[in-house]
Amino acid sequence: MNDLNDLLDQGSEWGPWLVDIAIGLAAGIVIFFVGRFLAKKIAKWCERRMLKSNVDKAVAGFTSSIVYALIFAASTLMALGQVGVQTTSFIAILGAAGLAIGLALQGSLSNFASGVLIILLRPFRAGDFIDAAGQMGVVDRIELFHTELKTPDNRVVIIPNSSIMGGSIVNFSREATRRLDLVIGISYESDIRLAKELLEGILNSEDRILKDPAYVIAVGELADSSVNFNVRPWVKSEDYWGVRADLLEKIKYTFDENGVGIPYPQMDVHVTKAD
Repeated sequence: MNDLNDLLDQGSEWGPWLVDIAIGLAAGIVIFFVGRFLAKKIAKWCERRMLKSNVDKAVAGFTSSIVYALIFAASTLMALGQVGVQTTSFIAILGAAGLAIGLALQGSLSNFASGVLIILLRPFRAGDFIDAAGQMGVVDRIELFHTELKTPDNRVVIIPNSSIMGGSIVNFSREATRRLDLVIGISYESDIRLAKELLEGILNSEDRILKDPAYVIAVGELADSSVNFNVRPWVKSEDYWGVRADLLEKIKYTFDENGVGIPYPQMDVHVTKAD
């Protein structure tokens, strides 16, 4: 009987403590999930506001990622505080373990630092067509640790920011105009003057080719199987691929109609009969 009374007395003492723990745990869980929900909403709201203010899409996406990370971290610390974890001690422990974490996450920290450099140096913007880290595509978003590209066939390529900043970046959209570099070969039997006149007529008839700078048509090489012309017109950047395809098609049809041969690699074999 005395043992039962002792258990009841202990239960009455532990009851409030258990209730406090349960309430703190429930409050911590609620704070964590509400904080994460608010972090997403606030980050999206910030991104929309920045886009409405004509801020570059890449910068808006990067900034919203930072806002989300800060609010989420603050919510996590508040949740831990409600559970009973001493956040000051927790922060101190994180600070002490910072070196080890930094060594373990060298790649992630390098990607973050590279993301900051991309935003500051602005080698490209959202919507630019670039060649970086061996991938070509249109820049869609710049996140904390990676950059998203969309390829012409609508694939999404995710590249670590450090890989982008660690190599060459070719931005095809930075300048308003681009030069087409075509090499057109004709056979040695064809008339060079006629071929040049035909090329000039094709370029003059194409409205998308710019008058300034003027195009260039010149014999570039007497190759093994052909006489090669360098054809170099200037176009607007957005017209580059369309004009290139149309010119190649027109050149082929025009040369065929006027008897100008476009050769293919060939080899002459001479057979000598021995006595």
